[in-house]
Amino acid sequence: MLDKIGIKILQNLQSEGRLTNAELAHRVNLSPAACLERVRRLQDEGYILGYTALLDPNRLDAGLLAYIEVEMERYSPAQSEPFRKLMLDIPEVMECHLVTGPFDYLIKARVRDMLAYREFLDRVFSTLKGVRRTNSYVVMEELKSSTRVPFSYISPPTR
Repeated sequence: MLDKIGIKILQNLQSEGRLTNAELAHRVNLSPAACLERVRRLQDEGYILGYTALLDPNRLDAGLLAYIEVEMERYSPAQSEPFRKLMLDIPEVMECHLVTGPFDYLIKARVRDMLAYREFLDRVFSTLKGVRRTNSYVVMEELKSSTRVPFSYISPPTR
């Protein structure tokens, strides 16, 4: 179960994933050994999924960000399986979510430019069976982009 110290550890690592164990221990008021044990437990319990570097997509020639609504002909888990498997294998697809509402899936994709986006759409959706319609929204400006999980609603247990 997550307690106050666990929450502090997660908040610190989420803000600065490259913190040394000694610095993290100091910030959460634990010994380095106890802090390392807590971090390992948070990893084992699935609170920490991994560590990664945040890259600038514009510097890496992947500046066009788009969201794509996908409506299936008939949604069912079995009929959607080829689509789901394909989404897992396409590097340009950053996220794919099954959603409520007038469409079935929402895709977040990143490519080089509009020509690459058109090629991406043709490659992915021209032969894919079961897709009724797609709607695209190309992002003109990213006002906020974050990978952080909000902690504002988490209440540690009281003792």
